[in-house]
Amino acid sequence: MPQVQLIQETDSFINEILEKLEPTLKQLTETLKPKEPEELLTRKETAQLLKINLSTLNRWSKKGKIKRYCIENKIYYKRSEIEASLTQV
Repeated sequence: MPQVQLIQETDSFINEILEKLEPTLKQLTETLKPKEPEELLTRKETAQLLKINLSTLNRWSKKGKIKRYCIENKIYYKRSEIEASLTQV
């Protein structure tokens, strides 16, 4: 027959459990934090950011130098990808 132990010091027991769980909970909250939404730029905003003409932006997109995203008939570029595509000279 299994033995049952009664815990009389519930407050200290609960505090001990919380102390052991705290690092794991902190790690989970950092991991599960919502990320900032990706900033999308229009063709015009992207061309202004890069200081180029829209025709140059279109050509670079077709060559695959810059990735573009379409939502219905609108074309967008991710700011992070634009900044990452810049190469150091």
